[in-house]
Amino acid sequence: MNQELTYWAALAHTPSIWTSRKNDIVVQCFNQGKTVADFFESENFLDLDLKSQELELLKKTKLELANYAFMVEGLLNQGYDIVPITSEVYSSTLKTNLKYNSPLILYTKGNKQILHEEAIAIVGSRNANETSLVFTDNVAKKASSEKKIVVSGFAKGVDKQALDSALKYHGQSIIVLPQGITTFASGMKKYYKQIIDGDVLVLSTFHPKSPWSVELAMARNPIIYGLASEIFVAQSDDKGGTWSGVCDGLKKERKIFVRKPSNGEKCANLTLINMGALPVDMEGQPIHDIIKYEIVEEPCPIVAENPKPYETVEDKIRNLLSKGKYTSKEILELLHLSNISSQKLTAMLKKINGIKTEKKGGTNLYYIQTESQLGQLSLSI
Repeated sequence: MNQELTYWAALAHTPSIWTSRKNDIVVQCFNQGKTVADFFESENFLDLDLKSQELELLKKTKLELANYAFMVEGLLNQGYDIVPITSEVYSSTLKTNLKYNSPLILYTKGNKQILHEEAIAIVGSRNANETSLVFTDNVAKKASSEKKIVVSGFAKGVDKQALDSALKYHGQSIIVLPQGITTFASGMKKYYKQIIDGDVLVLSTFHPKSPWSVELAMARNPIIYGLASEIFVAQSDDKGGTWSGVCDGLKKERKIFVRKPSNGEKCANLTLINMGALPVDMEGQPIHDIIKYEIVEEPCPIVAENPKPYETVEDKIRNLLSKGKYTSKEILELLHLSNISSQKLTAMLKKINGIKTEKKGGTNLYYIQTESQLGQLSLSI
């Protein structure tokens, strides 16, 4: 098992290759009946459909396999777990929500079984006001009483309140780190009892030795949202991690509940509601009779009726090609891309990760392998 995990870690941490592309490599291996170990041990990476730049990067990774083996052995000896995307332990909710952007491996410490329990995420500003913290406490209390896991990012403010409230009400929580799991020594010590008792799972998707950084904190946010079936927003500014995470979630048509702020409260909550988020009261209960003009009159940096304006051309193309195979002409017609020429579209298709080409007569058909293929992976490790 340790040897197989070595290859997973090596692929996961190969630089300059998108996560979606790495998952595509895993699917290609699966389609050949091969493992990630077979991929690295073969003379030419199983002759998969790889670009020259990717081959060079993977060859460099192959030279580092001994270091990855040492890292994996050290982590397992210290009581950490490494969960690849093909493991039955891996969160199916995360895979469903993030699809091809699901992290290849999860580094964990604690009760992995809670990855399969229904979870909510409570997110918000690091400098949250007292009202937002009370809201967070109320939602965490209700979730804990319903045996739902509370997912948080361990930042100060709303994240920390969500974790502490879940534990106060005898619930369970997942801490999603913005750093490598071995750099969280102080947190491991503070929550040692809860980890041992199975009430807290510490999780990271980054290299185990990675220090905290703003970039990792932003990259961590999609994992928080991805692990949850419901997302509650206590307080958001009009920029930053909570704002970008909610905008991305709305674009993907996720159900996101936002606390309706009091009159004159300075935050972007009303803006998010106007963009399609669902307003809730201080207990996290939906508000069905919110008056539209209350939102419109509130000053806000961005006003939109729904998340659709945030859908890029690439998003539209990926969504269409995940449903079937189409020629470039059909793509232009179906998506009403009258301002893009056929030549420009062809160039765009070549640059979008995960798009496949199939010849039919003298015409190219373009498509994307669906997430169901990824979800079917169940290789044993």
